[in-house]
Amino acid sequence: MKLKCIAVDDEPLALDLVCKYIAQTAFLDLVGKFSSAIEALGFINQHEVQLIFMDIQMPDLSGMELARVLDGKKNAEQTRIIFATAYHQFAIEGYKVDALDYLLKPYSYEEFLNASTKAYNYFERQKEKKNEVENDAANAPDYIFLKVEYQLVKVMLSDITHVEAYKDYVKIHLKSKVSPLLSLTSLKSMEELLPSSRFMRVHRSYIVALDHIDSVSKNIIHIGNHQVSVSDNHKEAFLEFMSRWMN
Repeated sequence: MKLKCIAVDDEPLALDLVCKYIAQTAFLDLVGKFSSAIEALGFINQHEVQLIFMDIQMPDLSGMELARVLDGKKNAEQTRIIFATAYHQFAIEGYKVDALDYLLKPYSYEEFLNASTKAYNYFERQKEKKNEVENDAANAPDYIFLKVEYQLVKVMLSDITHVEAYKDYVKIHLKSKVSPLLSLTSLKSMEELLPSSRFMRVHRSYIVALDHIDSVSKNIIHIGNHQVSVSDNHKEAFLEFMSRWMN
């Protein structure tokens, strides 16, 4: 695995040095170098960047300010920062924005390599966690058991179109049945029971099966003859799913 990285420093000699160190490191791939944080931010918004080697004190937008901007973005854990600066008093502030490491100028290649290895190990752990989640999802059963009246009923996940809160119960709408199943449980419990890769909470009263969505108009999801509203609290997550679907 190679980490896509960029270097950001307003001092030409410092920028050249970190680029030289990156070129010497087999698991790093330099995809951009910038003399300002504003230029770097524009690049990051358009390209995949996993690791940033960055100075802190820069004109217009400081490295710390850029770190805070990135920290507020979605999937912030996919882009991490190693600060490189001549001012040791920024170390504590650097860790407040969850920087992976802190290099004090002038630093040796050995110090650079140690910090880079820490970053590599971080992304390796992230990759392993992702694989574990995917494996768990692949090995998960394709059915659930629900208490319906006085018996446990086996329900295939592929048959569920959506789930609706109904007083102290939930209605489980199925593709194979005209009438929904009525189970004495909460919508929160159903949300925890259903795999998040296939089902999404879109309203305080609704969970939908993503595979069964026929169309979407404004904030309304159409599933067969049913219409489900997307609430403001769940709109952002649903729109993110839709953007992936459209791509």
